[in-house]
Amino acid sequence: MRLRTTVVALAAVVSLAACGGQREPAGSSDGGGRLTIATGNTTGVYYQLGGALASVISSKMSGYRATASETGASVQNIQGLVAGNYDIAFSLGDSASDAVKGENSFKSKQDVVALTRLYNNYTQVAVRTSAGVNSIADLKGKRVSTGSPNSGTEVIARRLLEAAGLDPAHDVTAQRLGLPESVDAMKSGSIDALVWSGGLPTGGITDLTTSMGKGVKLLPITDLLPKMQEKYGSIYTQAPIPAATYKQAADVPTIVVPNVLLVRKDMKDELAEQLTKVIYDNMDALVAVNAAAKGITLDNAEKTDPVPLHPGAKKAIDGLK
Repeated sequence: MRLRTTVVALAAVVSLAACGGQREPAGSSDGGGRLTIATGNTTGVYYQLGGALASVISSKMSGYRATASETGASVQNIQGLVAGNYDIAFSLGDSASDAVKGENSFKSKQDVVALTRLYNNYTQVAVRTSAGVNSIADLKGKRVSTGSPNSGTEVIARRLLEAAGLDPAHDVTAQRLGLPESVDAMKSGSIDALVWSGGLPTGGITDLTTSMGKGVKLLPITDLLPKMQEKYGSIYTQAPIPAATYKQAADVPTIVVPNVLLVRKDMKDELAEQLTKVIYDNMDALVAVNAAAKGITLDNAEKTDPVPLHPGAKKAIDGLK
């Protein structure tokens, strides 16, 4: 009963912590005070874990209060982090890699570093069963949500379409929708498919598969992995979405990419060390909010390449091992 009460109480705190908003001007990541965390769509795992992390920081780090902001996710998060709008940002590994290299969505190298590697994101391509789509190539001529503008989902959606020989700008009717809007559009029949990159389970996809039942299915996409790796490297790997995750008939093989938690390079070592330590000292609180947090491990914490690990984070990880 005590555990249940604790989890319920934490969920209430997370709900308050995740309301977020723009960065409050009083205080900074270097001087103590307020910290703002860039997360993602409200029905995604970034938002849930960002809210949980904000509540942990606020309750466990003396002198700090954190809030989690809803965002379009990875690319937008990195842009906002560099601009000083956020202090901490969730990001897909491929978008973070582009940022430090100054490639694709980023015209110059960005001064961001990692506190830790997080869990893996699973590429979840859901299609209406009636649309007659059995592969990414079959999306030609279809209405497809490719994710929020400047999100990691949008990055991988475009790469998948290109790997399948499709032009994202002309061969599909792309809808740049957040996950909640994408799910609603699938239910109403105004789109044929959606692409989502997120942890397991993602609340929005659970809602979709529960509501539509056999009217929706998840596509296997690992046939495109060799082309993705050839162009973008080993940041992309494969893993199954277990059948039980969304009550599907069988496991769905898909492409996965790691997540990282980013800060600016100039964050003081002491603060970066504190933040990293508070994550691993309070893993139970994160897992209580979403099971995807089980994938955050000390064994993988330093595996953020090509994104550099903050020296303060490395000190914390070394001390915890």
